[in-house]
Amino acid sequence: MKQHSLRLYMFLSIAAALVTMAVKFLGYALTGSVGLFSDAAESVVNLVAALVGLWAVTLAARPADEEHTYGHSKSEYFSSGAEGALILIAALVIAYEAIPRLLHPEPIEQAYLGLSFSVLGAVINGVLGWFMLREGKKERSVTLQADAHHLFADVFTTAGVLVGVLLVALTKWYILDPIVALLVAANIIWTGIKLLRQTGLGLLDTALPPEDQEQVKEILATYQQQGIVFHALRSRMAGRRRFVSFHVIVPGQWTVLKGHKVCEEIERAIREALPESTVFTHLEPKEDPVSFEDIELDREPHLL
Repeated sequence: MKQHSLRLYMFLSIAAALVTMAVKFLGYALTGSVGLFSDAAESVVNLVAALVGLWAVTLAARPADEEHTYGHSKSEYFSSGAEGALILIAALVIAYEAIPRLLHPEPIEQAYLGLSFSVLGAVINGVLGWFMLREGKKERSVTLQADAHHLFADVFTTAGVLVGVLLVALTKWYILDPIVALLVAANIIWTGIKLLRQTGLGLLDTALPPEDQEQVKEILATYQQQGIVFHALRSRMAGRRRFVSFHVIVPGQWTVLKGHKVCEEIERAIREALPESTVFTHLEPKEDPVSFEDIELDREPHLL
C-alpha cells in the first residue's frame, strides 16, 4: 500500500504539471510577460521531474537481487538530483529571456486575465504540494518530499510574479517585469542547489537524523545496564531504507546461543522503533583486547 500511495502521488503530480503548464503558458501568451514566462517555464520542469520521480519510486520498490544485494532504495536520489539539475536549467532559460527585456522593456497586455490563469495553476500546485509533503515525511520518501518542495517553490514563484505584474499594470514601470523574472530565477536556483545538496548527502551515505540515532542509543542503553558493551555504531540512509550496524561485546563465558539471542532481541527492538531498518550486529567477547580495537572502518589485521 505504501508503494501504491507513492506512485499515486507521482501520477497526480504529472497530471497537475500538465494542467498548470497549459494554463500558465496561456497566461504568458495573453500577456507577453517574461515574469509569467518564468512561472510557466518552471511548470515544464515540474512535469519532467514528476516523470523522473515516478520512475524512481517504481525502481526503489524493487526487491534486492543478485546485482543489487542492498535493494534499489537509493534510486530515489536520482529523482531529487535530476530535479535539482532541471531547476537550474529552467533558471538559465528564464534569465536568457529576461535580460534582453531588461534592456528593452515592453508593455504587458491583458495583465489581469493572464494572472488569473497563473494563480489557478499555483492553487493546484499548492494543494497537491501540501499533501505530497505530508505523505513524503510520513513515508520518508526523498522523491515525494523533493517534488513537494518544488511545487511550493512554484507557488512562491507565482506569488512573486503576481506582485510584479500587478505593479507593472498599475505603475507602467515595464522594467519591473524582467526584474521580477530575474528574482524568480534566483529563487529557483536556490531551490535547485538545496535539492542537489540533499542528493549529494544521500549518495555519500549520510548518517541517520539525530532523532533516529537517539532512539537507537536509548535501546542500547537498556542493555548496557546488563553489562553489555557496544561500540562501532554506524548508520546510513538509502532513500527510505535505514541501515544500522554496531558491535555487541559480551562476557566470554556466554554461549554462542545466548549471545545470538541477545543480538536478535536488540535488532528486533531497533526495527520496531525504526521501521524499514536493516540492522547488522557483530558479537565479540569482553576478555579479548582485540574486541576493543575493532572500531574503525579500516584497521591493521591482528595476528592471533
